[in-house]
Amino acid sequence: MATPIIVQEARAEGLSPYRQLIQAGAHQWLADLPASGGGQDLGPAPMELLAASLGSCTTMTLRMYADLKQLPLEQVCVELEHEKVEIEGQRRDLIRRRIQLQGPLTPAQRQRLLEIAGRCPVARTLSQGVQLEDSLLS
Repeated sequence: MATPIIVQEARAEGLSPYRQLIQAGAHQWLADLPASGGGQDLGPAPMELLAASLGSCTTMTLRMYADLKQLPLEQVCVELEHEKVEIEGQRRDLIRRRIQLQGPLTPAQRQRLLEIAGRCPVARTLSQGVQLEDSLLS
């Protein structure tokens, strides 16, 4: 069974009312909203965390593939932006993912790495959609 990720409010006098403490195993970090959303920008906003998840999964997947295939990939950098757009009359989320590959790669190797990026687990989950199951803890 996967280690649960626990998110709880971390409200304190004088701090953002939206400050959240996130714990995943031995790791802890904060999330918050920007000042424009009523927070104090004490950590990434939820959509920034989602984009960061995609970016980190992309870079890890590309590194594993390049190492397995012994490709001369020296560095991977992923830049992500999220925005709301209208598609066929509906407001939808759009994440733009721009991947920078450094190293003496051939055009065919670069293209293959782009294809592999689309197969990272987070990209597949986002593109296929997610089934959410909610319940209350007592």
